[in-house]
Amino acid sequence: MTPQRFLPALRGSLLGSLLGLLLLAGCSDEASEPAAQPEGYPLLWELANAEGEVEGWLFGTIHALPDGVEWRSPVLDAAVAEADVLAVEVASLDDGVALGELFTRLAFNDPPGPLAARVDPALGEQYQALLTQAKVRRSHFDAMETWAAALTLAQVAQAAKSENGVDRALIRDFAGREIVEFEGAETQLRIFDDLPETEQRDLLNAVIAETEDYEQDIGRMARMWQAGDEEQLSELTGKGILADPELYEALLAGRNRAWAAQLENLLSASARPFVAVGAAHMFGDDGLPALMEARGYTVRRIQ
Repeated sequence: MTPQRFLPALRGSLLGSLLGLLLLAGCSDEASEPAAQPEGYPLLWELANAEGEVEGWLFGTIHALPDGVEWRSPVLDAAVAEADVLAVEVASLDDGVALGELFTRLAFNDPPGPLAARVDPALGEQYQALLTQAKVRRSHFDAMETWAAALTLAQVAQAAKSENGVDRALIRDFAGREIVEFEGAETQLRIFDDLPETEQRDLLNAVIAETEDYEQDIGRMARMWQAGDEEQLSELTGKGILADPELYEALLAGRNRAWAAQLENLLSASARPFVAVGAAHMFGDDGLPALMEARGYTVRRIQ
């Protein structure tokens, strides 16, 4: 049994899947919990030019969901129908073979010793529980670089949920229309690969720490997202691992600036884009709505 056993599970937005797990750092038992039947719908904005003409839409997605979560609405369906092009983080979500080959090429170059030695000793029990869930030996992930082990363990924790990801559903909706990607799988993986080892270990330990209550917390976060609870979701983006300035810049702020520039190029054409990226990218001064407003667009939340 080798580490490659888990490569076919690397589906969905790679970085988005990990971010979704890290955002659970704010979902403690003491946090206020949305109603079991959420009112409202997931966050959706429209982009208009100086003349007030709608030129595109921003939709904050979630990359993994429990079964049975209903997230579509008449407003969303209308925007999807009117859009000419879909813009996502990664378009090739179901190409497990290509993703596996890419992961192998990047993940095994220079592992700094046994993975157990890279794990915070206080998280040893939770780390062992993840290994048990994965049904592997303690040395199974030693050959991986730290970022790669973190990503793989995140996938172990949520492998049963990614098939419900909103991104892949929207990609199916746009079959026959143009689909563009802001990054692609290799760019996303290289964001991890370029992190200093200290930051990679922060990621690894955050993943392990957040998996203990994952099943409970993913449901809570899904309800926040489903209800369009902008206040609570925005609050989560500044907690946990994302409170680390270097990781916040690498995982969110820097990527958002690059996407805003790409989106402005898309908006300069006649085709109207429907942008579907992780909901964490929509909040605060570094969020896509604020960045597009700074570029002269009128951004209005429509649900």
